[in-house]
Amino acid sequence: MNRYSARTLGIIFAITAAVFWGLSGTFVQFLIETREIEIEWLVTVRLLVSGVLLIAYSQLKGNDIWQPWQTRRSIGRLLMFGLLGMLSIQYTYFATIKHSNAATATVLQYLGPVLIAVYLAFARKRWPSGYERIAIVCGALGAFLLVTHGQLGVLSISVPALFWGLGSAVALAFYTIQPAELLKRYDSATLIGWAMLIAGGGFTFVSQPWNVPGIWNAPTYFATGFIILFGTLAAFWLYIAAIKRIGPQQASLLAFTEPLSAALVAVVWLNAPFGLIDWIGTAFILAAIFVLSKADTTQV
Repeated sequence: MNRYSARTLGIIFAITAAVFWGLSGTFVQFLIETREIEIEWLVTVRLLVSGVLLIAYSQLKGNDIWQPWQTRRSIGRLLMFGLLGMLSIQYTYFATIKHSNAATATVLQYLGPVLIAVYLAFARKRWPSGYERIAIVCGALGAFLLVTHGQLGVLSISVPALFWGLGSAVALAFYTIQPAELLKRYDSATLIGWAMLIAGGGFTFVSQPWNVPGIWNAPTYFATGFIILFGTLAAFWLYIAAIKRIGPQQASLLAFTEPLSAALVAVVWLNAPFGLIDWIGTAFILAAIFVLSKADTTQV
């Protein structure tokens, strides 16, 4: 695959992952508010089920699924990725939704690309390029307008929501940057599968998957299935695959389409109004994607 094709595929992967995450966040809020599902149980189950399926998929592809466990260095990095990357990004985002809503959680999490840009500036001893700075501004402004309608008062949130939301931004930055060395050496599906199993297994000490909470009917099963299969399994694999092709900073910036997908779901599913300010926010996000496609960011 030539460089252009790999880059195009990486952009598609990153946007698709963001759409799945946006839809998943809406379903999480639905389960918490209307079906009394505990976020601890949901985090544990989605990680364990997705991890098992991804490891099985990697095995069927003929990959050596035990390869990341063969050296102390890779084991340490894998455990760190699972517990500090995978688990933290899952739980902090869900906790923010619990204490506020999916829209607010998205806004706070998308401080992550700013943190990544700052980190890369220090690591590479340079500031983000002009294209990257424009994309950061457009994406951040678009997300802000889309989920707040330009009113600062909309983001009046509780201290727990602010705490978990800022933690979610840090988790996104860590999750994006930390596995770069592992991804150069091992299959991405294998790494994500093990990280999910490590995270889910570790969290069983907090919530056991066999202690099922909530109200279960057809919508509950559908929402839970989507969160596990698309909002977790597909989205995280696509995001990591995008990082391999276009680098962590561009992948995180393209994920600004997550609030767009969340807004569209609200319009179609919840019949929420979509006014002029919403379309302006959408335009800024699309502008960020276009500008970013012109950038030339190397990988970490």
